[in-house]
Amino acid sequence: MPRYFALIPAAGNGTRLGAETPKQYLAVAGRSLLAHAAATLLADSRIMKTFVVVSPEDPYAERIATMPGLEAALVLPCGGATRAETVINGLREMENHDVLDNDWVLVHDAARPCLSAALLKRLIDEIGTDVVGGILAVPVSDTLKRGDEFHRATATETRVGLWHAQTPQMFRAGTLRNALQIATLENITDEASAIEAAGMRPKLVMGDRSNIKVTYADDLAFVEWLLAQRSGPGVRT
Repeated sequence: MPRYFALIPAAGNGTRLGAETPKQYLAVAGRSLLAHAAATLLADSRIMKTFVVVSPEDPYAERIATMPGLEAALVLPCGGATRAETVINGLREMENHDVLDNDWVLVHDAARPCLSAALLKRLIDEIGTDVVGGILAVPVSDTLKRGDEFHRATATETRVGLWHAQTPQMFRAGTLRNALQIATLENITDEASAIEAAGMRPKLVMGDRSNIKVTYADDLAFVEWLLAQRSGPGVRT
């Protein structure tokens, strides 16, 4: 039987948001972004354990286990300076918690709070038999402009074949760890990019535009509205 685990890298500071508090701990709709991000993973019976990887210097780390909605998560204080370092450190530490190379690991953004149960099911169902693994993603629909240093458009780029990557991103623990170990980490922006750099081609599973990542301050109001449309905290339909 396949086994599934979740890993949430939460060692970043979210500087683009402009808040004093790291964005994963900002309260939205009654809970932290981190708690909302973890809710659907924790509610899925197929996922055996959800790991939250934080910085060793994170002043919130000891409180995570008592934060509403995060009581069942396991905190690993081994985060690194970049997302890639945080994920690979987390994968190495997860080996000490009975996670095997052939187990599936779903890596999900700490600031992506609107993952639905339906999307999670679609990802697991479609990737569970795939030889490589894959990610949630949505096709690019907007016109793309290339700009110069003066913020002047210099070209219109084709959007044919382009997708916006989302999370979770789902790969075998050993495959992902090995891909990250041989990658140039500063060039890795998500787990799929490490897999691609290792010569593999992750599957793209249709995501949903509501599964957004909070990056800028105005994203918070939109996320709060999205969460309010649902029937309650932690409910993802």
